[in-house]
Amino acid sequence: MREQLRDKERLVHILLAIDRVVRYTEGKSFDDFVADDMMYYAVVKNIEIIGEAANMLTMEFQNSHPQTPWKMVKGMRNYIVHEYFQIDNIVVWDVVTKNLMELRKQIVSYIADTDCGTWIDA
Repeated sequence: MREQLRDKERLVHILLAIDRVVRYTEGKSFDDFVADDMMYYAVVKNIEIIGEAANMLTMEFQNSHPQTPWKMVKGMRNYIVHEYFQIDNIVVWDVVTKNLMELRKQIVSYIADTDCGTWIDA
């Protein structure tokens, strides 16, 4: 059984993974992303962590925050893990460039609402 008290910890895991992806890809282009194996796999691994941490959130938490597309976040993790041999680089790059910052804003807000976010920069 997933504990509600662990939701805060999972949210922090998501935020830290997002921040790593942002740091790894800052100032980089798609061509840089696919040319640098280390960056590519670091980004993919952190997206996997985001999805796994989201999956570990209680259903009560997920249901009370429907503005976040939890199913898609978790689905991206499943895609990476189960389709590792045919991951579409463009899909991953789109997540990085089009989705992560909005997810980050939501996660920061959720952490602040749970009183564990005083050390986090929005």
